[in-house]
Amino acid sequence: MSDENITEDVALESRLTEQEYFRPPTDFVGQANVSDPGIYDRFDENYPEAFEEYAELFDWDEHWDEVLDDSNPPFYEWFTGGKLNASYNCIDRHLDERPNQAAFIWEGTDTDERETITYRDLYNRVNAVAASLRDVGVQEDDVVTCHLPMLPALPVTMLSCARIGAPHSEVFAGFSAQALADRIDDAGSDVVVTCDGYYRRGDFLNHKEKCDEALELADSDVETVLLWTRHDELHPEVEISDDDPYVLVDDLLAENDRARVDPVSRDAEDPLFLMYTSGTTGKPKGCQHRTGGYLSYVTATAKYVLDIKPEDTYWCAADIGWITGHSYIVYGPLALGTTSVMYEDTPDHPHKGRIWDMAERYDVDIFHTSPTAVRMFMKWGAEYVEDYDFDFRHMTTVGEPIQPEAWLWYYKYIGGEDAVIVDTWWQTETGGHLITNLPALEDMKPGSAGKACPGIQPAIVDDNGDALEEATGRAGNLVIQRPWPGMLQTVYGDDERFIDEYWREFSDVDSDDAEDWVYKAGDGAVHERDGYFRILGRLDDVMNVAGHRLGTMELESAVAEVEAVAEAAVAAREDAEKGEVPDVYAVLREGIEESQAVYDDIVAAVEDEIGKFARPANVVFVDDLPKTRSGKIMRRLLENISNDDELGDTTTLRDPSVPEDIRDQVRGD
Repeated sequence: MSDENITEDVALESRLTEQEYFRPPTDFVGQANVSDPGIYDRFDENYPEAFEEYAELFDWDEHWDEVLDDSNPPFYEWFTGGKLNASYNCIDRHLDERPNQAAFIWEGTDTDERETITYRDLYNRVNAVAASLRDVGVQEDDVVTCHLPMLPALPVTMLSCARIGAPHSEVFAGFSAQALADRIDDAGSDVVVTCDGYYRRGDFLNHKEKCDEALELADSDVETVLLWTRHDELHPEVEISDDDPYVLVDDLLAENDRARVDPVSRDAEDPLFLMYTSGTTGKPKGCQHRTGGYLSYVTATAKYVLDIKPEDTYWCAADIGWITGHSYIVYGPLALGTTSVMYEDTPDHPHKGRIWDMAERYDVDIFHTSPTAVRMFMKWGAEYVEDYDFDFRHMTTVGEPIQPEAWLWYYKYIGGEDAVIVDTWWQTETGGHLITNLPALEDMKPGSAGKACPGIQPAIVDDNGDALEEATGRAGNLVIQRPWPGMLQTVYGDDERFIDEYWREFSDVDSDDAEDWVYKAGDGAVHERDGYFRILGRLDDVMNVAGHRLGTMELESAVAEVEAVAEAAVAAREDAEKGEVPDVYAVLREGIEESQAVYDDIVAAVEDEIGKFARPANVVFVDDLPKTRSGKIMRRLLENISNDDELGDTTTLRDPSVPEDIRDQVRGD
């Protein structure tokens, strides 16, 4: 390695380790759910028994015999012998203390369309829907596939399934008919739940047509489709014939209005739900989550990481169709007896201050969103925030690494420089947060996920699986070295794929010793000298530039320092000399025109912040970036464009035309 490269390595390391820290406010620390730093040692010294503290946060029908049975790795069992019901723990047990407290405050596309659902209301609705599910033949252990948007019908249906012991499989409402059909087939569902329509940017969309098409595409013989209606009358484009498998939920509810369904006592290891996540190849993976371990983990992390209290008004602005919504809109907050805000439409409808308008109206205490949303708010500008009077105590980011610049904007303009921020790293597969600071205990560091949650043992390994020395700032593969209660049980119906996807690469798969099994996260990360973990993103979001392993986050953070840039993504382009070089795709702030000056500013920012070795090969100004419907940037597609490869699968994109337009622009078509 040349002296120049060594110098730039040192400069890069210095930039990444000398970032500013922010102390949590004293008044926050004084009221926090956990302010004892001894919690980390307690969980490490008493692993796995310390996780009993999590399970004791809710009511069990029968106490567990053993906290963790790890005799058959990686098929770990948590709280074996215990029995409970998730629906009961989210609803029934709160009725004596807070029957008239709001469980959900829902707001529709129209600012005047609002609904407050108390815990008593939720109890009545869930019982009626549970009885209706039984009327159409749903039995314990049947998997019910749901394809519902952000309407109260969604959490009600999920909790109704849980009440009768039927695992639910919610498919994000924005997914295509083919995606729905694939998931129906994989889950083997006889019953599907959907709705006639919902609103997007004020337009009333025909949602049933996707289910119609999915039923034709699916190999499964779906016997019944329960159809919720968005209004009192069906969507004007929706029809139901006598030959259809559709049954109106309203008709069933009329017969079950006062029904009472005893919650089915489920074994702790019985599945609660499936959540499908895309694989790099092949069909989607049905991550199967258990009842006892999952519920205990999301309840505890909602309490200790999100600092949720029953008296709070909490808003996770995710979609319940993703794991964040399952864990931190439905199960965790409801198990704690808090009030959650739900919103049907997009953040910019009917204006770009809609989120902050609602935050003021409902006096939201805790706000939970994604880095993608923060960058969008940045692009719009602080003026859309300034007109509203809200005061968050706590804010969360989730979904992907957040650049320090976006973090600082979030802290200043949304948090008013007095809210605690936690950045969280976790996955569909993990069930809940694994790496994030407990907010009252650790300083906040922009761009860093923080330390491991109590009882969690992450590590960084090289490509051979050899552990890198702790806290040295070297990049590698993020792994988790011991099991935790919220982890997935298996890939539904495919134990071998479960082993292949998550364990085989870094484990001795022939061993019966749990210590020989290591969970592969699939993300790159750095364990910095201060003990904090910095997530680089998916391993295909890490590039090797002239021998330097760089996460796209680092490059994008440098670009984000350019005031004219609203959002940027970096893709690796193959280079004969350097191996790979970065291409920058930049979206400019409103009112800014692309120019050579802005181009030069971007190049200079990368050179100044990282080094000349990381100089972008190209800077492409674009109107938008390819994003999934959950808001994640699909850098893989940009990499296809940079390398003039065929575009991969675009079916999960919010707007499939975006990468095609960028490709045409790059090619000069």
